[in-house]
Amino acid sequence: MADGTDRARMVRQFHEALEAAGSTLAVAESLTGGLLAMVLSDAPGASEVFVGSVTAYTHDAKRRVLGVQRALLEREGAVNAEVARQMAQGVRRLMGTTYALSTTGVAGPQPQDGRPVGTVFIALADAHGTRVVSPHLDGDRHVIQQQCVTEALRLLQTHLRPTS
Repeated sequence: MADGTDRARMVRQFHEALEAAGSTLAVAESLTGGLLAMVLSDAPGASEVFVGSVTAYTHDAKRRVLGVQRALLEREGAVNAEVARQMAQGVRRLMGTTYALSTTGVAGPQPQDGRPVGTVFIALADAHGTRVVSPHLDGDRHVIQQQCVTEALRLLQTHLRPTS
């Protein structure tokens, strides 16, 4: 995914694969602040498969809207693999979709929840469970957010790629 053209092509391919399978997708974002939803909704015909998104920046929104456990947020903060897992599961339930992606982490400029800038957790939930990845990203706030979107798309691509 070297540039926006490659990313746009990849998103169109996701939409085609999801539509062919009769599947749908929703996202829950913290770190990326709606950027992932924007990328996913930008392709023509996106509404056939992309149901919607929740941008939950505060602990309260993560808890009330997405069902992330209060005790987990109080104990670990929002930059945590289990928070990413619960965000993805929560938006999947909320939107009634086949798949859900979530993003949480530290874009900077300061560390958060004891985690350094560039710490990221991305989750993909479906009926079979939830997978969480944690790539460490480098750069300024904007670069980290863009890289996180790319990594979320890669996670979805890996999941949707036919095995042969």
